[in-house]
Order: sequence, then C-alpha cells, then structure tokens
Amino acid sequence: MSLNVLLQAVNLGLLWSVMALGVFITFRILNFADLTVEGSFVLGAAIAAPLIVAGVPPIVATLLALVFGAAAGLITGFLHTVLKIPPLLSGILTMTGLFSINLRIMGVANISLGRGTTTLMDQVSGLLGGIPVRNASIVVGFIAVFIVIMLLRLFFNTELGYAIRATGDNEPMVRAQGVNTNRMKVIGLMAGNACVALSGALVAQTQGFADVNMGVGTIVTGLAALIIGEVIFRDKNNYRVFVSVVFGAVIFFVIRALVLSIPWMDANDFRLFTAAMIAFALALPMFRSKFNICLKKAVLGKNGGDE
Repeated sequence: MSLNVLLQAVNLGLLWSVMALGVFITFRILNFADLTVEGSFVLGAAIAAPLIVAGVPPIVATLLALVFGAAAGLITGFLHTVLKIPPLLSGILTMTGLFSINLRIMGVANISLGRGTTTLMDQVSGLLGGIPVRNASIVVGFIAVFIVIMLLRLFFNTELGYAIRATGDNEPMVRAQGVNTNRMKVIGLMAGNACVALSGALVAQTQGFADVNMGVGTIVTGLAALIIGEVIFRDKNNYRVFVSVVFGAVIFFVIRALVLSIPWMDANDFRLFTAAMIAFALALPMFRSKFNICLKKAVLGKNGGDE
C-alpha cells in the first residue's frame, strides 16, 4: 500500500470518526439503537454543499449542517418519546423521511464541489501556505476531532451530561429520582446526530461532492469503528473512550485500504468483509474468555500433576 493511499485512509478515518462519536453517544451512552444516522449523515452534506456553492462561507455552512443534524435527532426523539414509537422504528422512519428531504434540499441527486467553489479544506490549505488539499483535510480532521472530543468531555461532565449517561445505564432508577428521561433521550439523540451531520459535511467537502446515497452503510461504518476501538483499546474511562473510537475509525479505514489493495479483491465484496470483521470483533470477548478458561485449566492440571 502506497503512502498516498495510507494518508487518504487516515484522512477519511479522522473525518468519519466524528460520525462514529455520534454513534457512540446514541448506541453506548444512551443505549438507543438509532438508525437516523444513515439520513443525518447525508443531511449534513446536503446542507453544506448547496450553501458552499451559493457562496456561503464554508465554516458557516458546516456549522449549519451541525444544527440541522441536531434537528434530525430531535425528530427521532419526538417520535419515540411523544408518539411512543420503538427506538429502532423511530430511527428508520426519520431516516426514510430524510431521503426525500435531502433530495428537496439539494434539488439534484449529486452536487459537485469542484472547480469554482472554496471548501473548508481549500481555506486551510491557503492559511498553511498552499499545502496540498489532502494534507489540509487531515489537519481539518485533527482539529474537528479535537474540538468535538473536548466539547463532549465538557458536556458529559455537567449535571445534564451525567443525567444522560445515567438514563442510558438505568432509566427506571433515574426516573425514580425525578429526572425527565424523555428529555435526556432527546438531548442525547440531538447531540449524536449533530456529530453525524458534521461528519457528513466534512466528508462531502474533502470528497468534492455531496450525493444523496452517500449515507448507505454509515451505521455499519460507525459500529465497526466503535467495536474495533473497544476491542483494541479496552479502556473504560469515560474520556479516553472517545479517543479509542477515533482510533477505531482510523484503523477501520486503513484496513479497508489494505483489503482493497489486494489484487483479487473486488470492491463489491467489501461489505461482506466488513460484516465478517464486525462479527469477529464482537466474538473476540467470547474467544478471549474461553481461551482464559482453557489456560487456567491447563495450569491447574499441570500443578495438580506436579503434586
């Protein structure tokens, strides 16, 4: 694998890790199986791309994408908490509706951010003395990841953040303490989907286009990054776990680049490979525990034989 391919994988891993952090908030902290991310990721790109083409400053367009992503989470939260629709169906309904909304916003299925438009990566490239846009994209990825992790650390260290975490851990107990758990769920969903939409806006700018189908498989990518980070970096610290998710996303995209560089590997087979990789990662704790049990039995048996 060439250096350019590796840098591209790191670049995409950093930008997609912001989405993985959003998935972490909903799936791990809130314990909410939210499929809204497949639509809110595209929503971020659908908001940012037309605004940038229209001449709106890229940073403003990117922040607006974040706000609209939070609104998508609000819709899912409304469906679940007010209309009492199960979490999985709430996310599916919002995701389905967002497909049409994204098409309405974009007007077409694909918007190019090529010649004549200035993205956030182009601006950073200019500020850093005209470095290649790809390198500027990596810088933007690092900055975005750093800011998001710092904000999440501050947020989940507040009383509201603790209430959201407690809602995901033990909702009945939190409700018995007088906390409005429905409100906590809505806020958590808004925070998670805001991160996802932010990632979509950044990915669209680094790829040079926004496509209505670019969110297909988003949830799988997020879960893969989350699981890889948890398996490799088994640190349960509430703050360092955010960093492990970022590393998981980068590792996932590096693995993807390695797999796609194999001559006989068809790009169409990558989803199958991803599913197998996630299944293996999920099964690793079981394999590890069985190995430890067998190892203990072997050690005890040996000690008994020596006696």
